[in-house]
Amino acid sequence: MGHALCVCSRGTVIIDNKRYLFIQKLGEGGFSYVDLVEGLHDGHFYALKRILCHEQQDREEAQREADMHRLFHHPNILHLVAYCLRERGTKHEAWLLLPFFKRGTLWNEIERLKDKGNFLTEEQILQLLLGICRGLEAIHAQGYAHRDLKPTNILLGDGGQPVLMDLGSMNQACIHVEGSRQALALQDWAAQRCTISYRAPELFSVQSHCVIDERTDVWSLGCVLYAMMFGEGPYDMVFQKGDSVALAVQNQLSIPQSPRHSSALRQLLASMMAVDPQQRPHIPLLLSQLEALQPPAPGQHTTQI
Repeated sequence: MGHALCVCSRGTVIIDNKRYLFIQKLGEGGFSYVDLVEGLHDGHFYALKRILCHEQQDREEAQREADMHRLFHHPNILHLVAYCLRERGTKHEAWLLLPFFKRGTLWNEIERLKDKGNFLTEEQILQLLLGICRGLEAIHAQGYAHRDLKPTNILLGDGGQPVLMDLGSMNQACIHVEGSRQALALQDWAAQRCTISYRAPELFSVQSHCVIDERTDVWSLGCVLYAMMFGEGPYDMVFQKGDSVALAVQNQLSIPQSPRHSSALRQLLASMMAVDPQQRPHIPLLLSQLEALQPPAPGQHTTQI
C-alpha cells in the first residue's frame, strides 16, 4: 500500500518520511493530476501523479498501476519512486511519485521540430525506435502488453533516450476470447483505456472466438513510428475531422513517399501496420531488424536529439 502520507504547511507533502515541496502543476486528465515537486532531502525534481479514487475498483486499479511499475527495472521503462494512498473523507487519492523528465515527451519533441518546419532524422528515429522496442520487449517478456503506446506516453531523458510511461492500461499479453460477452467486454475496455488513433484494428471489433496478443503494441508502435516520420499519427486527422477511425484502420495504410526515409524504414513501418495481427512481427524480430539498421558503432559520427 505504501507508507503514511501527510500534507504539511507551505505546500509540502511527506511521502515515505521524505518531504517534497510543491512547485507547479504539470497537467491533468479526467481523474488525475500531475504536479512538479522538489525533494527537500536531495534537491531533485519529481512528478507527483495524483489519481482520484471514487470507488474500491479505482483504488485497486491505482495499486495495480503501481505494481506494474515495480515489476520493471529497465532504462526504457519509467520507474516508481514511491506510492501511497491518501484518505480524503469518504474518497481516496492514490499518489505515484515518479522521476521528472524536463525534456517532456516524444510528442513535445515532434511538435517542437514541426513548428520549425523540421522532422526527426532517420538516424534519430532508429535510435528512438530501438529504445522503445527494448522497453516493450521487457514488458512482453513478463507476459504483459502496454496497450496505450503513443508519443505522449514516451518520455525523453537528458540524452534523448525514450522511457515508456503510463502503465495503467497494461494487462496480460495473450487474451483468449471465448464468447460474445467476453468479446464485448474487451471491446468496451479498449474503448476506455486504449487511445483511439493508436488502437489496433482487432480491438475495435473483437471477434467472439479469437486471441488478442501483444502485437496490439506493435500496431501502436507503427503509429508512433509514423508520427516520428511525418509529424503526426496516421489516424490523428481522421479522428480530428470526426471520421471513423474504426473504419480507417481496416484498410492497409498508405505511406507517403519522402526522400527523408530509406526503403528499409518504410518496409519496417508497413510490417507493423499490417491489419491482420498475425502478419505483424513480434518485438524480438523487430529488434533484430532495427539493430541491423543502426548507424556505425561508437567512435564514428552519431547524432542525438
